[in-house]
Amino acid sequence: MTYPSPRSFGETGEINASFRPATATPDLVTGGGVYHYLATTASTDGEFGLYRVDMNGAPGGPSPHIHRTISESFFILSGRMRLFDGERWAEATAGDFLHVPVRGLHAFRNDSGEPASMLMLFAPGAPREGCFEGITELAGLTDEEGTRFFVEHDSYFTDIGTGPQGGFTRTA
Repeated sequence: MTYPSPRSFGETGEINASFRPATATPDLVTGGGVYHYLATTASTDGEFGLYRVDMNGAPGGPSPHIHRTISESFFILSGRMRLFDGERWAEATAGDFLHVPVRGLHAFRNDSGEPASMLMLFAPGAPREGCFEGITELAGLTDEEGTRFFVEHDSYFTDIGTGPQGGFTRTA
């Protein structure tokens, strides 16, 4: 393995870093928790997306699904989460990590009844903010609209036919 081809050829660095303090206001608040958009596709020029999700303990999470264009990784910061690697569910706690390559079957759930926090990394970057924000509106969609929503957000569930939520059971 080698490093990627250079993209910068100047002799000096640029002042282009961004800092987000831990005390920053969440970008999205739902009935199931809060989302912090740490690094979006827009802010990383499409390289990756990094999000902190603080779940409040309400049971929920997506059923097994794949992404056709992005990989997804999970790093548990606190609490207990169930992570599915395509073959088995694992009880994950602080420090546990799961990487899911493109087309890898996966899922996550917080069934502990207690708060949990995790980082979610998508590479290359994709506009996941629209997915996170739209999930709260799923209950009002028809089956066709729900399917279209998930296809638009590169989420293909293995339990087709479960209705407009496509297997997503997060509390809105």
